[in-house]
Amino acid sequence: MKRSFFLAMVVAMLAIIAAQDVFAANQLGIKLPEDPTKAYITLGILVIAAIMFFTEVVPLPITALLVPVALSLTNVISSKVAFSYFGDPTVVLFMAMFIVGEATFITGFADKVGALAVRLSKGNPIKLLVYAMAAVGLLSSVLSNTGTTVVAVPMILGMCMKAKLAPGKVLMPVAFAASLGGTVTLVGTPPNGIINSMLSQTGQTPFGFFEFGLIGIPLLVAGLLYYGLIGHRFLPEGRQIDDAVLSEEAQPRRENKMWHAMAVFAFVVFMMASELVPLTTAAMFGACMMVITGCMTMREAFRSVDWTTIFLFAGMLSMSAAMDKSGAAAIVANAVVSTVSDPWLLMLVCCALTAIITNFMSNTATAALMAPLALPIALGSGISPLPIIMGIAMSASACFLTPIATPPNTIVLGPGRYTFLDYVKAGWPLQLITLIMCWLLIPLIWPFH
Repeated sequence: MKRSFFLAMVVAMLAIIAAQDVFAANQLGIKLPEDPTKAYITLGILVIAAIMFFTEVVPLPITALLVPVALSLTNVISSKVAFSYFGDPTVVLFMAMFIVGEATFITGFADKVGALAVRLSKGNPIKLLVYAMAAVGLLSSVLSNTGTTVVAVPMILGMCMKAKLAPGKVLMPVAFAASLGGTVTLVGTPPNGIINSMLSQTGQTPFGFFEFGLIGIPLLVAGLLYYGLIGHRFLPEGRQIDDAVLSEEAQPRRENKMWHAMAVFAFVVFMMASELVPLTTAAMFGACMMVITGCMTMREAFRSVDWTTIFLFAGMLSMSAAMDKSGAAAIVANAVVSTVSDPWLLMLVCCALTAIITNFMSNTATAALMAPLALPIALGSGISPLPIIMGIAMSASACFLTPIATPPNTIVLGPGRYTFLDYVKAGWPLQLITLIMCWLLIPLIWPFH
């Protein structure tokens, strides 16, 4: 009864917010839906899904699967569109890299890498955590943060097994470091490219390739310091250790195929880094080669895929599409942003709203939504759009409250055996830290006037 009352109140509040400031939106040329019914339905489904995710009244994959079911039954989006995301290239990338990663374990390659990391850190779990975060964060600054994470996960799992450390104590901060590392350069994460493109379209001078690092590097350093000094205490307890060790002992070993696995893995990494072929193509070719070369069997390949991650990501991509196509995200964002005129308050609202929306929607889609919404408001207020736009770009990547906020967050969900609430418990302090840093530091680097 209490939960139903809470849900009704939330939906009612969203409806009230969404109904405000339509005139202001029209004045700014912001496109809002003529009939907001589908937008309200989408917001209602999102709220219900969020409650189900956090309470886990049903398993996470079932909740994720019910989202496209609900969206298609209510005609928010067609059934064809709702379920098309199970073939999305990123979903296929996840599947392929689960197979490639498992092959590195079966052949003992991941164990060797893990043993090296343990020797370098002398077995200190906090050093292991910080070293892993730093390595992934730096790689993500010049490579795709998604690609870096999928490549790093099997190596980190091997490291955790050698150190007898629960993977849950390392994987989540590593995913966060990948997202923060992506903020350092133009190519690290898609939102950076999107906001640069929008600046060019409006006649503004876009940011330089490394200019993002003026705020991206401080954010990455803050993440390293936080988890190295305090944040490791908020990570899930080591309930995964025994299972991980048992899995390692039960796994059939094919160490005679280690060099084959190393060669395939190196090829996949090179192709991802050089961008000679798309990430998904490189990963799927690597998965096929792992089976062809005898590093693993087909049965092992099928078993290696973490279906919770696949269903969660694919199911919530349909919500991202519905938020965009129904106009739900635009209505909520406009209702909040268009009522603010003070530059510092506008900065805070844009950063906070971007982070909130991104925790339940694609960060790429959120940046594409928020940037054109904030640009005319900033220009109309006579202030520079650069700090506002940079704040949106950073906030679209610095999201740590849910496993669906960014691809790196989703990738570690299964291997780390996390729950939805684990992300909230471990991520909210860093979410607050990055929000405050963006709000206070960005206008000092790129002034309003």
